[in-house]
Amino acid sequence: MKLPRRFWFFGGLLLFSYFLSLSDGRAQEKIRLSHSALESSNSVWYLAQDRGFYKKNGLDVDLLFIPSTTTSVSSLVAGDVQVANASGGGVASAVVAGADLVLVACYLNSLPYELVVSESVKSAEDLKGKSIGISRVGSASDVAARALIKGLGLEPDKQVPMMQVGGPAERAASFRTGRIAGFPSPPGIIHLTKGMPFKILISTADFQKRFEFPYICATTTRSYLSRQRETLKKVLMAHIEAIHFFKTHKEESKKIVAKYSRINNEAYLEDAYAASAKLYDVVPLVTRAGAETQIKEATSRKPGAQLRFEDLADESIVRELEKKGFIDKVYKQ
Repeated sequence: MKLPRRFWFFGGLLLFSYFLSLSDGRAQEKIRLSHSALESSNSVWYLAQDRGFYKKNGLDVDLLFIPSTTTSVSSLVAGDVQVANASGGGVASAVVAGADLVLVACYLNSLPYELVVSESVKSAEDLKGKSIGISRVGSASDVAARALIKGLGLEPDKQVPMMQVGGPAERAASFRTGRIAGFPSPPGIIHLTKGMPFKILISTADFQKRFEFPYICATTTRSYLSRQRETLKKVLMAHIEAIHFFKTHKEESKKIVAKYSRINNEAYLEDAYAASAKLYDVVPLVTRAGAETQIKEATSRKPGAQLRFEDLADESIVRELEKKGFIDKVYKQ
């Protein structure tokens, strides 16, 4: 039976569309990424997914939520993810211990934290013997808590115990129930205490010098950087576009933070957005001063260990993107 020409035309059109879809699929490189918190400072990761910046740069991303730097580092070492958000302190400790990790970009190079305490804590002296809630030992909240406590002239652990209780929302909940006397808080989290009397005992903003710390950083293994440099470049390009969007689209960005954090408290969203928009770096290099402080901390815990900035960070992709005008092009849109 002779088939009509119309059949062959539409059949050929369908076949062409099928092969075109296969080609598009092949163009999207699969990669597994992870971020470690749902607050606005981590939004570069999920905003890039939500706004399609990964896909725009040729990536098919499986984005996982893995709480805390310490767990993210373990996932990188195990090969469960290829690129993860991890702070400089945790990465420095892992590298000193022999892990094949490297910071390739840092989007936020300071710790915007404040120490929220119950109203009954009138002074640093009142904090002695009372527990401070952190997410996990070695996490950014742990680093922030220790820095803030030292800023009060007290000794972490010895005079002020640290208790692992979870992320910002969990710390606020533990604070409300009286399980902890205080917690290090990113801006805005205090609005989630829901009427619980509190005060800010000290903030990193009170320090004489900005608290330099490689906080929100794209981290991978040196072996993956060597093998998949172009793929990593696409990840960083997507993140740079996400930061630009965050800085220039306030209300849309707040909605995305609310969507992923599941927090709709307007006061929290406003404060969190303002702090992150100000601190996100346009050119996401790794702060040398902050990294060297974390290197010193990590090597002090392992006598004889040596670690240089170059052993911890490789900024070559960011510098290439800056030199070739990619970042300027994004910000001139």
